[in-house]
Amino acid sequence: MILVLNAGSSSLKLALYAGDGATPLATGLIERIGADGFLRLRDGSGAPLPCPLTTTADVASHGAALQTALSALAGIAPGLHVTAVGHRVVHGGPNHSNPLRVDAATLAALAALAPLAPLHQPHNLAGIRAALAAFPSAPQIACFDTAFHRDQPFVAQTYALPRAYFDRGIRRYGFHGLSYHSIAGQLATLDPALALGRVIVAHLGNGASLCAMRAGRSVATTMGFSPLDGLPMGTRVGQIDPGVLLYLLQHDAMPPEALSDLLYRRSGLLGLSGLSNDMRCLEASEAPEAKQAIAYFVHRTRTEVAAMAAALGGVDALVFCGGIGENSQRIRALVCEGLGWMGLTLDPTRNASGGPVISPDAAIVRVLVLPTNEESVIAFAARAALG
Repeated sequence: MILVLNAGSSSLKLALYAGDGATPLATGLIERIGADGFLRLRDGSGAPLPCPLTTTADVASHGAALQTALSALAGIAPGLHVTAVGHRVVHGGPNHSNPLRVDAATLAALAALAPLAPLHQPHNLAGIRAALAAFPSAPQIACFDTAFHRDQPFVAQTYALPRAYFDRGIRRYGFHGLSYHSIAGQLATLDPALALGRVIVAHLGNGASLCAMRAGRSVATTMGFSPLDGLPMGTRVGQIDPGVLLYLLQHDAMPPEALSDLLYRRSGLLGLSGLSNDMRCLEASEAPEAKQAIAYFVHRTRTEVAAMAAALGGVDALVFCGGIGENSQRIRALVCEGLGWMGLTLDPTRNASGGPVISPDAAIVRVLVLPTNEESVIAFAARAALG
């Protein structure tokens, strides 16, 4: 069997596939890693499975969550024989555009990229190390979130810094590539003609970004050198004037560690609302700060959708995915409400049902909701790596 591990900033997804890399046998999701985290397990058909989680201490940290997940899988599949383990790795740097079998040298090189994705890379690599210990004879295959964007044009990858900085790797990498790969594949099956057109994908969740795709390939994206740029996220700031950072360093004498904590862990929806980084909590709240946080998230998303359309020279479809994009009909409606001038309109009944098509039949721009499946992309890559 093929095991897939996908560690996010506040979640851990796992999946067990048959040896063909295409048939799911079981999936698991640990959400809200921390004091109130919880585990869900499902079989290959999506039916719920009993969960062995008895205390929130089992998911108090990413390390504890990983051990809980592995124990849960062992309970589901006694005598489990894992032939390969596929891993989501957020940052692959400038040189990795394909899945890669991990050895000690590769692990060290990927660890050096951790400062560029501190909320993810350490957890991704911890998953690899734990899987190496649990399944020492199984190949470990790293699949990179940055890889999908490596063929973007130079103007989409560079900053207006002296060229030497680009040459040493200070450039726009983009992230959520495995999610965008999944959506591109689903579109090619659902509507091949549309998949060849100009598509904007909105991956909205605790981490959020947009990608402009032409014929299924990345043309532009909102995240840059690190997963901080672009849209506001659960706890990450998104777009910000670099002058603000210089001010905090120079005039507030803020240490770099404190600045990093501010930008990665205390900003975004949490910082704006003062209540929560979870959009579900904010939508349920009557607090004015919650409403303002939602309004800012929607405003920035609309702005970046327009920017992606400019990069494409127009748009044929907008696809929502991710935890917020897939589940919040309110956010989808608010985003499209301000983009009617682009031809974006929703059918309220279809939007309430969750799609996959949520625009009217006569709409100029089609709007869809597709559940991203990064684990399937990783499983296929792991199977391919085995030859």
